Amino acid sequence: MLLGIVVKAYSSYYYVQTGGKVTACSLRGRFKKERFSLLVGDEVAYSAAGPDKGVIEEIMPRRSLLRRPMVANVDQVVLTFAAVNPDIGTALVDRFLVLAEWSGLEAVLCVNKTDIADTSALAPLAELYRAVGYPVFMVSAKTGSGMEELRGRLYDRITVFAGPSGAGKSSLLNALQPGLSLVTGEVSRKIGRGKHTTRFAELLPLAGGGFVVDTPGFSLTEFATIGEPELPYYFPDIAAAAAGCKFSTCLHVKEPQCAVKQAVTEGRIARSRYDSYLEVLEEIRAAKKGF
Repeated sequence: MLLGIVVKAYSSYYYVQTGGKVTACSLRGRFKKERFSLLVGDEVAYSAAGPDKGVIEEIMPRRSLLRRPMVANVDQVVLTFAAVNPDIGTALVDRFLVLAEWSGLEAVLCVNKTDIADTSALAPLAELYRAVGYPVFMVSAKTGSGMEELRGRLYDRITVFAGPSGAGKSSLLNALQPGLSLVTGEVSRKIGRGKHTTRFAELLPLAGGGFVVDTPGFSLTEFATIGEPELPYYFPDIAAAAAGCKFSTCLHVKEPQCAVKQAVTEGRIARSRYDSYLEVLEEIRAAKKGF
């Protein structure tokens, strides 16, 4: 039995890396009967079935799971946004942060395309999220600005890159690890968003150790599976202030003596963050009603 990690899944085959070798493996029939969903990032044991073929016999317990996109055993997620084209906005950033918190992953913000943006105009956004507790990297895949600092954050970890289409994730990964030669796409000027150039999740080795994951770009997020009471915990700044609320069941909307609303009024919680919270909460409620 050999041990390895699934680095790619394509056409019913799972490509498992062991050391410097990648083996195309099929899944043992009993897993198919159980309808077990094997994911990129899963650690497996497999038996050889030829020089470059194998059969996956065992799947190790997962340490973590990023639900959307589905990737196993990720240590951190780098949420990547474009500074411009398409412009970055706090509402979309907050939605992706909720998904990262919901998945139990450490989140890092990366703002790409700073070479064509007014960096001084981006400073308040960076300050906002650093104050909440998220690391923020301002980079340019084109010029290399800020890339060394970001690269240092990736070594010896499994990192997933996620974010809306058009943020330049594939270009960023190519710049981080020369030789990846990922397919990149230009942002459609007509519709103002990126073409989906990445078709499946793939775990890519870094020269200095660790892996990065290139994943399909997406711009819409759904929160139907998140319960109303748990949502505040996915906003760390709101969760910290909520300890001061009079009622433990406070959802920070219309309840009296709400410490969260007081913190917003006093400027200790950004209004944009609170507005994002209310927006997601309303979506959760609407989903439960079937709207």
